[in-house]
Amino acid sequence: MTSQVMDGKAIGEAIRSEVAAGAAQLKAKGLRPPGLAAVLVGENPASRVYVASKVKACAEAGLFSDKIERPASASTAEVLQIVGDLNGRSDIDGILVQLPLPKQVDEGAVLRAIDPTKDVDGFHPVSMGNLLLDQGGFEPCTPAGIMELLKRYGVEMKGRRAVVVGRSHIVGKPMALMLLREHATVTICHSRTQDLPAVCREADILVAAMGKTAFITGEFMKPGAVVVDVGINRVTDAEEAARLFGGDENRIRQVREKGSTLVGDVLPTAMWEKASLYTPVPGGVGPLTIAMLMSNTLKSARLRLGA
Repeated sequence: MTSQVMDGKAIGEAIRSEVAAGAAQLKAKGLRPPGLAAVLVGENPASRVYVASKVKACAEAGLFSDKIERPASASTAEVLQIVGDLNGRSDIDGILVQLPLPKQVDEGAVLRAIDPTKDVDGFHPVSMGNLLLDQGGFEPCTPAGIMELLKRYGVEMKGRRAVVVGRSHIVGKPMALMLLREHATVTICHSRTQDLPAVCREADILVAAMGKTAFITGEFMKPGAVVVDVGINRVTDAEEAARLFGGDENRIRQVREKGSTLVGDVLPTAMWEKASLYTPVPGGVGPLTIAMLMSNTLKSARLRLGA
């Protein structure tokens, strides 16, 4: 079977170009640019990279961004004060609190404090409720990006069997609801699902989002399935990389020269052999998350500005 890669990087760039065009339209009308505030608490290296990439994406798309940083010792009250201030700012359309927060900060309280009309991450209970009831609002960026990818690659969802492996609030649960909205028949699997390979083999569309390195092998896949790999895991052993990537010299060299290479929750060689369409790691789902964050911020600005 000839597998086709779903290029998340190219689709993400297309979405970001559309956002840039939307921001330019607001400017042409004499209106302010969409504004995104990123709250970063602590020194988590991955979080710093994520926030920097989001700020860069804002600049490239013509959006205004404001980064608010606090030390790892910050209290829940301090972070809630920041969120409260941002809720009241007329130049801010979207509030992003970078997770994870330090242990002493009540993550739930912080996320609930965000004005739902500025919840461009789509994590607020009101946003989740709107998604469940199909009443609009903002949707979590990763599953929303996956839906854009599937639609732009012409994947038929109506009447198809979809299996989502993973039940997180950020990906698994909202992913299932979005597929259901497109009239797919959806099964959510998790660590206690009995005979997981057999359930996954029923899937026309298989979404893997459980955070386990190359856990989904060929025995989990129906030939011709569409496979979406949400996982991001680091492999630091060259022999392991050779096994996972079928001796791919580029991946082995990455481990030897850079110390690691990325692999998802799906065994790459199995995807190549069995899937009709699949997302690579990296370059699949990742670029779509930031693109949809930009898209949600533009949507919020248009609603706030009546444009």
